[in-house]
Amino acid sequence: MTYRICFVCTGNICRSPMAESVFRARVVEAGLEGLVEVDSAGTGGWHEGEPADPRTVAVLRAHDYDGAHVARQFQQAWFSRLDLVVALDAGHLTALRRLAPTEQEAAKVRLLRSYDPDAGGDLDVPDPYYGGADGFDEVLEMVEAASTGLLAAVREDVEGRAA
Repeated sequence: MTYRICFVCTGNICRSPMAESVFRARVVEAGLEGLVEVDSAGTGGWHEGEPADPRTVAVLRAHDYDGAHVARQFQQAWFSRLDLVVALDAGHLTALRRLAPTEQEAAKVRLLRSYDPDAGGDLDVPDPYYGGADGFDEVLEMVEAASTGLLAAVREDVEGRAA
């Protein structure tokens, strides 16, 4: 049975496609590509059908990640097929938990940086959209740091299902 994870930010053009690309690469490196499906979406539909922000694509490609992406909006119906919904900041966490049709599905929503033991008290991944290119580099660093812990948690869930 496939484990399904979706990363969610505001418009699905900066943070969540970056997290999707990085985590997909981690899944492949771990040999879990047939067991884990990785996706992303936005809480809003402003950018539906658009590619990722060019600055996101540039940072991803500079670090040998895939930059291909088409933005879309998260849908309430997806909760039933997802195992984990990963919010990029507290605003997304709140919006997604409110959107969840049940308490059990609301419990599927977690903050990405909660998987980074060195994140400290601020678990938000800042939105780099209105800033310069350095903000995109900072987001990539945060995403990469959290992806290690997230992969360990996902691997544990996947192995627990197989047992």
